Amino acid sequence: MSGMYGPSDEAESIATVHEAIDRGVDLLDTGDFYGMGHNEMLLGRALQGRRDKVLLSVKFGAMRDPSGRFIGIDGRPRAVRNSLAYSLQRLKTDRVDIYRLARVDPAVPIEDTVGAIADLIRAGYVRYVGLSEAGAETARRAQAVHPVADLQIEYSLVSREVERRILPALRELGIAVTAYGVLSRGLLTGSAFGAGDFRGHLPRFTGANYDQNRRIANALAEFAAEKHATAAQLAIAWVLSRGGDIVPVVGARTRAQLRDSLAALDLALAPGDLARLERTVDSIPVAGTRYDAAQMQMLDSER
Repeated sequence: MSGMYGPSDEAESIATVHEAIDRGVDLLDTGDFYGMGHNEMLLGRALQGRRDKVLLSVKFGAMRDPSGRFIGIDGRPRAVRNSLAYSLQRLKTDRVDIYRLARVDPAVPIEDTVGAIADLIRAGYVRYVGLSEAGAETARRAQAVHPVADLQIEYSLVSREVERRILPALRELGIAVTAYGVLSRGLLTGSAFGAGDFRGHLPRFTGANYDQNRRIANALAEFAAEKHATAAQLAIAWVLSRGGDIVPVVGARTRAQLRDSLAALDLALAPGDLARLERTVDSIPVAGTRYDAAQMQMLDSER
């Protein structure tokens, strides 16, 4: 809804948030760098009179210049406190439920960053520590400082690297997963994009890579038609099938997208369906990395 996928309509955005809450959605995810604060202010307006019905998950620490370009990560303890102070004002709330560094800062020990969040928990401004795109060893180090509620990380039918080392470690530690990118930013649904949409700069959406990846979307659409479902519903249902400790984060911008996504809860996929779904997607290798080269270097989870 803010600064990533092109123009959006504020009235429709707020109506979508309200309908989500009315239909039982109780986790909202944002970041202080989404639209350079726009998304937090939008949620602040949308949650007036409804704040106690949701958990607010907030990412911080990703720095951007006036052009919107990412220029680094700041996980210093004083940056943790400063970022939260501004987020509380924009969100019009006195607390954040889950607070997480958007990317691990290679210049600051994770123990220092998590320790600062723990101080804010003791002060009553935050309820839980979260992580984002952290690797298994970083999660262990963070957990040794303070219990970690969850790790937010990309996880979808075409982004399954987390299954190799990170997910087993998280389960050993008792840390849940909030899975973002479950539709691979619309790649799995054949979503169109235009000017002002950041996907135009992602390797999976450019050139020959995009032509290859559209074959995945087409195959998924055929499978969905057999199940009298949409490709989005199949992709979400697959993530839901991976375990009760995994919560999909779905970026619905409109009420229509929200309704389509929530229908995944009613889609029953048998083990044979899930296995066939994986074979269908695996038969067409995804082309391109999740982010551009510079941003891939920021991912502790990829090291």
